[in-house]
Amino acid sequence: MKTIIVTGASSGIGRATAELFLAEGWQVGLLARRAEILEELAREHANAVPLVADVTDPDAVQAAFRDFDGRAGRLDVLFNNAGIFAPGGTIDEIALQDWYQTVNVNLNGMFLCARAAFASMRSQNPQGGRIINNGSIAAHVPRPNSVHYTSTKHAITGLTRSLSLDGRGLGIACGQIDIGNAHTSMVQGLVDAAIAEGREPDPTMAVEDAARSVLHMATLPPEANVQFMTVMATRMPYIGRG
Repeated sequence: MKTIIVTGASSGIGRATAELFLAEGWQVGLLARRAEILEELAREHANAVPLVADVTDPDAVQAAFRDFDGRAGRLDVLFNNAGIFAPGGTIDEIALQDWYQTVNVNLNGMFLCARAAFASMRSQNPQGGRIINNGSIAAHVPRPNSVHYTSTKHAITGLTRSLSLDGRGLGIACGQIDIGNAHTSMVQGLVDAAIAEGREPDPTMAVEDAARSVLHMATLPPEANVQFMTVMATRMPYIGRG
């Protein structure tokens, strides 16, 4: 049975991806902070492993990956997905605590999970695996009033490129999926804000379409890798708006 850890597995893209991989027969480590949601999924799926952890806590992340390694025996794929979108504004309007929290979750958290996955994949036999980072359309172009979120997503592109380079000799592939407006609760908040301001909201796509794209990346043979994939709503504006 192939194995994967999905971070941010309790909601949004993470949950949709976890549910798809469970349906496809993978052993899935469900990593998130909300234990009750993970345990509910685990009761419904014998191949689900709840891993309660905050991605910004180095000790909790290490413990979760060790737990999964002990139960599953190896880690084939990490979907490095957990992230937040804090209240927006121009750079002088964004609260420093929101900047620090965004960097801590979107960058530090993804670094810590990639670090733990890389170590597992390097030490297991046979060696190797695949890390899929969830970037964003914001890794290419920003939304207005999103300097904190956009900065972290550009940083994830650097993380992806570095891991792809450093993992080559170890059989560790790294790719990035940049998703534009999968219809999650976070995107619904952007839709609601646009309507409240009298603007037409950007088009969205089903979150399941993003999950299927992750599945495609994860099921490639070891000698193939999608280093960067962009999946976005067909009618979504791209240049200058993200």
